Amino acid sequence: MVRLLSFVFVVLGFFTTVYGQAQSSAPKRPKLVVGVVVDQMRWDYLAYYGYAFGEGGFRRLLSEGFSCDNNSLNYLPTVTACGHTCLYTGSVPAITGIAGNNFYKDGVKVYCADDSTVQTVGSTTKAGRMSPRNLRVTTMCDAVKIAQNFASKTIGVSLKDRGAILPAGHTADAAYWFDNESGVFVTSTYYMEELPKWVSDFNAANRKDKDIRYTPEGNELVADMAIAALRGEKLGQGSTTDFLAVSFSSTDYIGHRYGTRAKETEEAYRRLDGEVAKLLAALDMAVGKGNYLLFLSADHAAAHNAALMQEHGVPAGEWMETEALQGMNDYLRKRYSTTVPFVKDFMEYRVYLDHEAIVAGGHAVAEVAASLSEYISRDDRVAYAVPYVLVPTSNIPQAIRERITNGYNPKRSGDIQVVLQPGYYGFEPDSYHEGTTHGAWCPYDSHTPLIFYGWNVASGRTSRETHITDVAATVCSLLGVQSPNGCIGTPIDLH
Repeated sequence: MVRLLSFVFVVLGFFTTVYGQAQSSAPKRPKLVVGVVVDQMRWDYLAYYGYAFGEGGFRRLLSEGFSCDNNSLNYLPTVTACGHTCLYTGSVPAITGIAGNNFYKDGVKVYCADDSTVQTVGSTTKAGRMSPRNLRVTTMCDAVKIAQNFASKTIGVSLKDRGAILPAGHTADAAYWFDNESGVFVTSTYYMEELPKWVSDFNAANRKDKDIRYTPEGNELVADMAIAALRGEKLGQGSTTDFLAVSFSSTDYIGHRYGTRAKETEEAYRRLDGEVAKLLAALDMAVGKGNYLLFLSADHAAAHNAALMQEHGVPAGEWMETEALQGMNDYLRKRYSTTVPFVKDFMEYRVYLDHEAIVAGGHAVAEVAASLSEYISRDDRVAYAVPYVLVPTSNIPQAIRERITNGYNPKRSGDIQVVLQPGYYGFEPDSYHEGTTHGAWCPYDSHTPLIFYGWNVASGRTSRETHITDVAATVCSLLGVQSPNGCIGTPIDLH
């Protein structure tokens, strides 16, 4: 009997030891991950506007965090929907399915977050008929939640619907965005049937005019909403790692209207620095300094205004997209003796041909695409115009060819990629021509800041090449979870 009891105690001791070791070796994670995206922030703004920053915002992140100074977007087009998606998925448009802010899906033009199967929650407008269903892969928010058996919370906040929805992913508890018509934050029935009380209370106290988008107060509103979410949802207060995805959009609206060197843009970043400081202070108070992991980056950057560059002798200019579209169809009408427009759309430097009309006219789509590309290339403002199917064999620099390939989704990207000369960009007649835009491969559109801060991050910086697709891989590696299912990024060595 004594021997039997001794054996039992030995076995129990063995399993207790093994279980204890397993528990102690389980990955330790922060209480909260916070993603901060600054829409249209150039990397050089950290230095250019740095003199206006205080100690608690960008300077705190740079002095105490780890800065990747050579971070870039490795795909085309460099626009908001792609930027937010690729940063959070670690993937590229070729895989994510988010080929642009707008694209064609099953032959129909759609907005990146459109979803006619859901309804608005929080107002009576159509602003909430949105969801992540057009996104074909998971985000790091999804990955963190899956790793914890869906027990954690994920909240996305932005003025722009796509800035809240696409980062938060498919499994988010909520994404909230600003309804310009009603002046409050809304969501959709994809997430819930009615707003939580804390959101209703926030809206009641913070109803705003739609023009707040074009002022620094737009970023203030987002910071306040993010802090309200932090407190209202008790993020970082449980036994799991929660996720708060925040996107500041007013910098993009202001940049488009006023440009990269305007006093309005300077004021926007000076004020944003204060909002970043306010958010960090709220995180310190609610979660505890060192208990949260934060990263800050941008979805894209921006070109200097073409007229400003021309004044100083730099080659630059605009390319009217509507005029270009008309010119394409005029050329094809003459070339193929047709009255039917063969080009159905041109957006974000992508040409969409009407395959049915071309075939019905007795022509081959490939031949029409090749002919049109040759015509577009005659414009001196155009560097390359290439049918997507010919990109692998075209005489294009590898860096640009790789970006085109990464951005090409066969079912959603159209037929031809147009690449303008550096310094030139596409504009619409009703755009703010004293302002700026983005979308190109060039460093002014693709070189973005990337800073990691907080939990398990030592201060430092690197000039090693990193990409926007590496962010999700790095966060997941730090947390010891599997990367999102379409991730092609590589974890960054933060040393």
